[in-house]
Amino acid sequence: MQNEKLAKLWKAYKFSVILLVAISIGTVIGLKMGPRAIMFKPLGDIFINGMFTIVVPLVFVTITGSISAMSDMKRLKKILKSLLFVFISTGFIASILILVVVSFFPPAKGIVLSMPAAEALKPFSTGEQVVKALTVTDFPELISRKNMLPLIIFSLFFGMCVNKIGEKGAVISRGLEALSEVFLKLVDLLMLYAPIGLGAYFAALIGEHGQELIGSYARALAIYYPLCFIYMIIAFPIYAYISAGKKGVKSLKYIIPPTITALATQSSIATLPINLEACENIGVPRDIREIVLPIGATAHMDGTVLSTILKISFLFGIFQVPFEGVGTYISAILLSIAGGVVMSGVPGGGLIGEMLIVTMYGFPPEAFPIVATIGYLVDPPATMINATGDTIASMLVARMVEGKEWINKKASLD
Repeated sequence: MQNEKLAKLWKAYKFSVILLVAISIGTVIGLKMGPRAIMFKPLGDIFINGMFTIVVPLVFVTITGSISAMSDMKRLKKILKSLLFVFISTGFIASILILVVVSFFPPAKGIVLSMPAAEALKPFSTGEQVVKALTVTDFPELISRKNMLPLIIFSLFFGMCVNKIGEKGAVISRGLEALSEVFLKLVDLLMLYAPIGLGAYFAALIGEHGQELIGSYARALAIYYPLCFIYMIIAFPIYAYISAGKKGVKSLKYIIPPTITALATQSSIATLPINLEACENIGVPRDIREIVLPIGATAHMDGTVLSTILKISFLFGIFQVPFEGVGTYISAILLSIAGGVVMSGVPGGGLIGEMLIVTMYGFPPEAFPIVATIGYLVDPPATMINATGDTIASMLVARMVEGKEWINKKASLD
């Protein structure tokens, strides 16, 4: 009996353990070899490029397939409304948490940085950026991972149009469902290479940038990195319990592969295929996971919310300005949620968000490279929260759409 339990446990966690071992080996190699470890980067790039190649058609066929197969368009409306509520709510909670932390542990306390020269900041053009965020100028631009939000919008409308033409559209819908399964099989094949790819990628990453992690920004990183893991350990189980009780918490074992992949690749888009598989294992209804996850990969960024307020607090400390007051806190919360939920879908949204921090609070242009450097250094754990949080968000949306017992049901679309 004991051996059976151990075998079952190993089967559930085997792949996660293999990935962790590969990442650990890559980390040791990176630390030992230093900059020379960049030689392993091509092995990692093969894995990352494979994921990027798969993700665009996967997003299209999963979203359009799910919507085209819906018998009730009211359900789609409910999913989208629930999705927006979850994204904003979890972002707000994350912003409150980081505000409390930086109030007790100022990230720039005792730190003196030289001010490198910055290029002239381009003014933020709201209308132009919104157009670029929602549309492209030509169809070939649509099938690029750099334009995920326009692709998602196109997929939503395409799926609705397939649904509206009735019986004729049913043929297309079944074809999209079959294509979705094909691409998920491709993901399964690519994941066989994941331990080598992620291990090599992490070796190159640590070898090239390891020294920066113990430089002038060490205090800010020492606050942010543990906070991200604490947020996952505490907030995610609470969200999972809200979504499906004890069974929801137990299902968190399935988020380990997406967590590791996001931490290593620093890409929510590259993690999307693994997130889809994790949600399927958890039992999230197909139409919910295939709508929430692709949208979440570009518009659900709790890690970005956490890092935005860290950056604001850091700049306040560097320029000897007290980070306090209701007005300051409210503006920081609004700016962080805009960066994590809205700005993330804008091309170059990360840099635009950092420009907004500098200009909104009246910091000199020299502040921009400082805040941009922090953004770069905190990207791995931020992406981990962003990507893994998409799976948690899909569970919460399932709770709002399907009811309390969703995890016990087998979705009709599966």
